[in-house]
Amino acid sequence: MSNIRIRLASERVNPSLTFGEEGAPQLFTPGETITENQRVMSGHGTYMDEDNKEVLRASVAGTVERVNQLICVRPIKCRYMGEIGDVVVGRITEVQQKRWKVDTNSRLDSVLLISSVNLPGGELRRRSVEDEQMMRKYLQEGDLVSAEVQSVFSDGSLSLHTRSLKYGKLSQGLLVKVSPSLILRRKNHFHNLLCGASIILGNNGLIWIYPTSPEDESGVGGFTQNLEQVIDKEDRERIARLRNCVLALSASKFMLFDTSIQYAYEESSNYSLKELLAPECMLDVAFRTRHRLQSYRDA
Repeated sequence: MSNIRIRLASERVNPSLTFGEEGAPQLFTPGETITENQRVMSGHGTYMDEDNKEVLRASVAGTVERVNQLICVRPIKCRYMGEIGDVVVGRITEVQQKRWKVDTNSRLDSVLLISSVNLPGGELRRRSVEDEQMMRKYLQEGDLVSAEVQSVFSDGSLSLHTRSLKYGKLSQGLLVKVSPSLILRRKNHFHNLLCGASIILGNNGLIWIYPTSPEDESGVGGFTQNLEQVIDKEDRERIARLRNCVLALSASKFMLFDTSIQYAYEESSNYSLKELLAPECMLDVAFRTRHRLQSYRDA
């Protein structure tokens, strides 16, 4: 007789009963009244009612952010809007003269100038014609890179730089895409987790998971790829489990940072990699992670 597995219908799970609503930000839907205070200023995602100029309404679904008298609505789901200093993970889409075009999950492709990258070996000098001719040797279409937002243009596109040796080309890892609003902004977005893997939490919603390397690669300039390195089975399973944990937290709209991902990894030990793809297991991991974080804060 074949094994029979019984699963609860995902519709029976009510996240509000599991996660509660204490401290949760209030959500506004399009057309809903935010305030009737005529002294406030209308920002992004809001508009004044035509019939009653004192009523401020939301034009998008999201949470309210207020700076003095300026009120804005931050959309729940939207394209990434970069800020100076953000850490991003992107993919090279085009090689142009003196620049690369990078897809950073935003409305427009970002720009990475050849003058904004570290040359291999970390050498500091003016870029020559030979450097421009070798641009495709450094980065070509399809390559993944980690970078930092240097400036924001008037049309919303971003200018990136990889001048720090911690940025550069990525290889031997796994890319996960989540909503940018779920990435918690912190000073450090590069983490070596206790489970034995490392992670880059891009502010643009792209997360790079890769095995922790004991080698010091600080002098390579961020452009060398060791594709000959063999990733053993344990590291591959560890990376796959981290990926499933990130998706589990993301499905429950859980904020992603190093502690929450590490806790989720530890709480997922009761399930196999395949079981972590089931909605009930994903919700259970997210619930246990939230419980551990709450216990840690209350301690």
